[in-house]
Amino acid sequence: MTTDTPSADAAKQTGSTVAVRYQPKTRAFRRYTYFYALACLGLVLLFGSMSSILVPLHVQQLEFAHIFAGADAHVNLQALNTLKAQVDAGTLTPTADQHRLLGLLAQFNSSRATSLSLVTTVGALISMLIQPVVGLLSDRTRSKWGRRAPWIAAGGVAGAALVALFPIVPTIAILVIVFSLTTVVLGAAQGPLMATVVDRVPENRVGALSTVTGLVIYLAGIGGSVVAGSLFAAIGLAAYFPLAVALMLTTACFVLFARDRSSQRLAVEPLRTRAFLASYVRALGDRDYRWAWIAKVLLFIGFGIANVYGLYMLQSYVKPALSATQAAQTIPLIQLAGLPAALIGMVISGRWSDKIGRRKPFVVAASIIAAVSFLVPFGWPTVPAMFVESVVGSFGLGVYIVVDQALFIDLLPDRESAGRDLGVANLGTNVGQALGPILAGVVVAAFGGSYGPVWPVAFGLVLLASIVVLPIKRVR
Repeated sequence: MTTDTPSADAAKQTGSTVAVRYQPKTRAFRRYTYFYALACLGLVLLFGSMSSILVPLHVQQLEFAHIFAGADAHVNLQALNTLKAQVDAGTLTPTADQHRLLGLLAQFNSSRATSLSLVTTVGALISMLIQPVVGLLSDRTRSKWGRRAPWIAAGGVAGAALVALFPIVPTIAILVIVFSLTTVVLGAAQGPLMATVVDRVPENRVGALSTVTGLVIYLAGIGGSVVAGSLFAAIGLAAYFPLAVALMLTTACFVLFARDRSSQRLAVEPLRTRAFLASYVRALGDRDYRWAWIAKVLLFIGFGIANVYGLYMLQSYVKPALSATQAAQTIPLIQLAGLPAALIGMVISGRWSDKIGRRKPFVVAASIIAAVSFLVPFGWPTVPAMFVESVVGSFGLGVYIVVDQALFIDLLPDRESAGRDLGVANLGTNVGQALGPILAGVVVAAFGGSYGPVWPVAFGLVLLASIVVLPIKRVR
C-alpha cells in the first residue's frame, strides 16, 4: 500500500521525525481523520460499555450471590429498595425478617461500591504507571509501519482477547486482575494513537480534529452504554464478545488504511535507566503543563466520583428505585439526553478556540458548568434530576474534551517526545479515574451505604479544577 504525497513540510526520513505531515483538505488528511476517529470509536465504545454498564453489573452479580445466599438468593432487589425507602420515610415498620434483609441490603450497597471501586481503581493505577513508559517506547519504536502502529495493533488484539475472557470471570479478585490487564493494553493502544495527531496533523488543524474526535468519543461512550444495555438484557455477560470484535476491527483498520512512514531509520539515543524513569515526571517539570495536569486530575476525580455509581444510583438512591434491568436501560437514555448539549459544546469550542487562539476560558467555563450540574441530583434525588444533570454536565464535558486535548498539545514541552508527554497527559486522566472511585467508596462507606453525599464532593473538586487552570501563562 502506498501513502499519499505529504505536504511540503512533510516529515523527513532522517533524524527523529519520521511521520507523514498532511496538508489539510487533501485525500490523505481526510482518510487519516476518518480512520483515527474509527479507532477512537472502537476503544471508547468498549471502555464506555464496560465502565458504565457491564463491569458494574458484573460486580453486582458477584456481590449479590455472595451476600444474598441460600434462602435469600431470590430476593427482589428493587422491592427491597422500595421497602427501605418506606422505612426511611416512616410510613412502614419492618418485621424482624425485613429488618434482617435491610441489614443485608446495607451490606450489599457498601460491598458492591467497594468492590467496583477496587476493580476500577487498580486498573487505573496500573495503567497510570505504564502509559508514560509506552509513550516513551513508542517515540523510539523502529518498524516499517512507523512508531505508533505496532502499539496500536498490539493493544487492539490483546485487548480483544482479554475482553473475551470476562464472561467466565468467577470472583472479584480475578475480575480485578483481568480488568487491570485490559486497561493496560487499551492504554497501550490509546496513547500512541493520540500521539499520531502531533506527528501528522498541522498545528492549525488540531482544534478542528479534536472537535471531530471529541464528538466520536462522546458518541461512542453513549453508544457503548446503549449497546451494552441492550445486549445485557438479551444475552447477559456474553455482551462482552461483540465489543471485543469491534475493538480489534477498528484498530486494525487504522493501522492498515492510515499508514505512516517507516521508522526503521529512526535515530535515537541509547535508552538509559535514569532517563527512562524520568519520563514519568519530565513533562511535569514544565510549570504550565503541570497546572493543566493538576486541573485535569481534579476534574476527572470529580467525574469519577459522580459517575462510578451511576447504575447503582438508579437502583438505590433515586426515588422510586429501579430494577437492575431498568437501570441498565435507563443509563443510556440519560446519556442520550445530554447528547445535543454535548454536540453544541464540541462544535462551538474546537473551532472557536482555534479562531481566537485561546484555550483557558473554555476549560474554565466547562469545569464550572460541569460542577454545577452535580448539585441537581443532590438536591432532587429522582430520575428526572439525573436527566437534567446529564444535559448540563454533558455540555461542560463536551467543551472540555475538545479544548483540553488541544491545550495539552499546545503546552507540549518537547514535540519530538509527544508520545511520552501525551502519555503523561493521559496519566492525569488515569489518576483522576483511579482516585475518584476510591474517594467515592470512602464517602459511601462513611455514610452507611448512602450514595447521595458523593455529589457535593464531586462539585467541590471540579470547581477547584476550574481555578487551577488560571495560573497557566504560555497559553491564553
